Amino acid sequence: MTGSAGLIGSEAVRHFSRLGLHVVGIDNDMRARFFGAEASTAWNVTRLSADLGPAYTHHDVDVRDRDALFRRYGRDIAVVIHTAAQPSHDWAARDPFLDFDINAVGTLNILQNVREHCPDSAVIHCSTNKVYGDRPNSLPFLEQETSWEIAPDHPYASGVDETMSIDTCLHSVFGASKTVADILVQEYGRYFGLRTACFRGGPSPDPATPQPNSTASWPT
Repeated sequence: MTGSAGLIGSEAVRHFSRLGLHVVGIDNDMRARFFGAEASTAWNVTRLSADLGPAYTHHDVDVRDRDALFRRYGRDIAVVIHTAAQPSHDWAARDPFLDFDINAVGTLNILQNVREHCPDSAVIHCSTNKVYGDRPNSLPFLEQETSWEIAPDHPYASGVDETMSIDTCLHSVFGASKTVADILVQEYGRYFGLRTACFRGGPSPDPATPQPNSTASWPT
């Protein structure tokens, strides 16, 4: 589990530990560097360790590390959930090298380690709807009383899926690095036969009926 002290990562840690799995977390608290000491996730590591005990092992490891512990655990790894990322558009614009190294190269490191050390494990990548750039702005929106909704006769009326093009639109530097990561995850599934899936998280039109975007490559 990468980014195990973050919002999505820590909830995934708890979920899989409840299933009886031993969860290994990777998180080096980069949020404190991005957003200051008040954004540190160290408190969450302490809480996870206290609540889950021996079911959770934490490592202060950076996803930019080419080894990233995979050699140590090898084929004992059943599933890899990749939630670690540089999450800020502003940060990406200020330091595009750091943004790309974490989001794109970090994801490549995870994928290559899975390929070399635990190729039978599933890889779940937490991508983002920002891979679509500003393309959604071209959709036919209708103004309702409290919101804007896609025209009900449009194919995406119930949610945007992976058929929407990600080309020839404005992404931002952050969106570009996340798009690279997203495509790498797909490619390692299609080209190398890994069991990979991307979840392009984003807000739902109706919180009661979430519409996740996903694309998966499962070898038959």
